[in-house]
Amino acid sequence: MADGTGQADIRSINIQKFVTGFEDEDIVFKKACRQVTTSAREIRWMQKTSGFVSPATTSGITGNLIDNAPERARPVIAGQTWTKNTSYVKKYIVESETISMEDIRDSVVDVRATTARDLIRAVSSRVDASIYDVITDGANIETTAAVADGWDDAATGDPIKDLLTGIRKIRQNGYIIDARRHGQLWINSIEHQNLMQYLISTKGSSIPATSSALLEKGAVMEILNLDVIVSENATTDEATIIIPGVTATWYTFSPLTAVIIDDPGIGSKIRVWEEGIATLDNPKSVHVTTDTVV
Repeated sequence: MADGTGQADIRSINIQKFVTGFEDEDIVFKKACRQVTTSAREIRWMQKTSGFVSPATTSGITGNLIDNAPERARPVIAGQTWTKNTSYVKKYIVESETISMEDIRDSVVDVRATTARDLIRAVSSRVDASIYDVITDGANIETTAAVADGWDDAATGDPIKDLLTGIRKIRQNGYIIDARRHGQLWINSIEHQNLMQYLISTKGSSIPATSSALLEKGAVMEILNLDVIVSENATTDEATIIIPGVTATWYTFSPLTAVIIDDPGIGSKIRVWEEGIATLDNPKSVHVTTDTVV
């Protein structure tokens, strides 16, 4: 069956453009990861379990031999702390029901295009959710309970103090968030609502900075050198700070792909898949504020 006008829009290279067109809405966490392509399903990787070399304190290596070494003193022995890990890529795949030839030809809406869009978003969303889980459920990340009764309590909550605490703890581990290197704040729409209400209604400040450059990264605003990323894949009752390109890596085994499977005289199906895995390389660059909602 030859392509009709609507059908040609979701074939070959055009389907990849279609995938990319919806990336900004759904693939927000994946963009923050370091991107690596792998030809192996088994990934062996190293996790940095301390910020500075060990032994260390929040201000550097301990021992007065570093600061004021006497003559003929031998140097302090220090080294990095790493953990070797093995992960295996995961496959995310979904397929539509059979779309009849008749629906394809005369439906008022472009059935295959809208179905492809929704399936692509479904796979992209599951990939993003898995990345969020890897980062926030990882061992050795920093966590702090929100001040008092959390962000939804206008009287006692203090989101700004909570964010500053997270930035401080990340810095004490040797990772910098400043005007030159922004971090990201990952929150659910509920936390975003409470944060905006605190800033505008409780404190009476204007809406924080928003720009087209931020929107290209999936961010809705900037505050305290953090690009704020709002997603329903972020768990409510917590707010997560990470450093893009540092915290995690996404290994792509098979990129996000969509194909049409034709059944001549009957119709066609759309199949979408992606294979990969996220790794939490620098857990000490992550901070999760817990109990943000009562």
